[in-house]
Order: sequence, then C-alpha cells, then structure tokens
Amino acid sequence: MVDKMHLVDAVQRLGIDHLFQEEISSTLSDINGSQFASNSLHEVALRFRLLRENGFWVSPDVFKIFKGEDGSFTDAISNEPRGLLSLYNGAHLLVHDETELVEAISFAKDHLQSMCDSSELKPPLADQVKRALDLPLPRAYKRMEAFHYMFEYGQEEGHIVVLLDLAKLEFNLLQHVHLKELKSFSQYASFLDIYTYTK
Repeated sequence: MVDKMHLVDAVQRLGIDHLFQEEISSTLSDINGSQFASNSLHEVALRFRLLRENGFWVSPDVFKIFKGEDGSFTDAISNEPRGLLSLYNGAHLLVHDETELVEAISFAKDHLQSMCDSSELKPPLADQVKRALDLPLPRAYKRMEAFHYMFEYGQEEGHIVVLLDLAKLEFNLLQHVHLKELKSFSQYASFLDIYTYTK
C-alpha cells in the first residue's frame, strides 16, 4: 500500500497525473477502502494528504497516535523531517474548525524552520522544506511544483527513471505548445496595433 501511495504522489507531483487518471482513481479508492495501520508519521500524513486532495474524507484523528496524553504532538516525531513535511503539507487541507490541524501546522512549521535554520537538512529534502514553508504543497501552482520536483525526484532513492523521463518529455512538449501560442498571440497583437494605427 505504501509503495502505491508513493507512486501516486510522484505521478501527481511530476505533473503527469492527467495521463493516468483512471489508474490513480482506482488506486486511491483501494487506499481509501483498505485498512491502514502505520506508526510512520510520513506514511500516515502522506495517505491523509493524497486522499483529502482527491476528494476522500479522512478524519484528522489519524494523527492521534503521534500525540501524548496531554493532546500535544510528542517529541519523538520532532526529528523526522520527511514526516514533519508530510504533516505540514497534509494539514493545509484543513476545513473549518479543525483545530488539531491548525496545531499540526504550527508544530511542523516550528520544527521544520528550526531544521532549516541549523542546516540539518540535505538536498533534495532541504529544498522541498524551504519551498513548502514559503508555499505549502496543496496551495502550490502545479506546473511550478512539477518543474522543481523533476530535479528533486531524480535525486531520491528508489526513483523510477521512466516516470522522470516521461515528466520531462511532457513538460517540454507543454512548454513548446505555450511558446507557439505566445508567438501566435504576439503576431495577432502586432496585427491589431498596425490595423488600429492605419485607421
């Protein structure tokens, strides 16, 4: 199940999810319908974000296993940068009155900022954390995220080369289309200027 979550996450962040909509929809339905028991903050938060981003309801109670008796997050997870990043991004999918997710954002942000300030993090995770602190993943512009993530994904252990190549090809094709459209628009605008001037 965790491998499927990582695959869906990579496909979406690389900006090629439109090529695999049926497969992603089916996989997310499977993930939502299956029992999931994990003590990994990263895995729980990743599942939470993927499902919420794609229209499935997930209760913030899934994060209770990372809290102490006083209801606050335990220190045990404060040294898990990937888990904190996943928590931070996932918690930004909060809805009205989800105070536990507001607390999660604050907790994760404080610890991630501290890690950035002390230069504890190494690329590509350091770059992802800095970008998320500026603009959390659920609020980021997808094309810009895909551009950044293509470089980072290639550095991640266990990345799938074919996916990365497909994402680069797709990005370059789309860029070419946009350049052609911009050229056409520019020519049309020039024509209008000349036409207006000759009147």
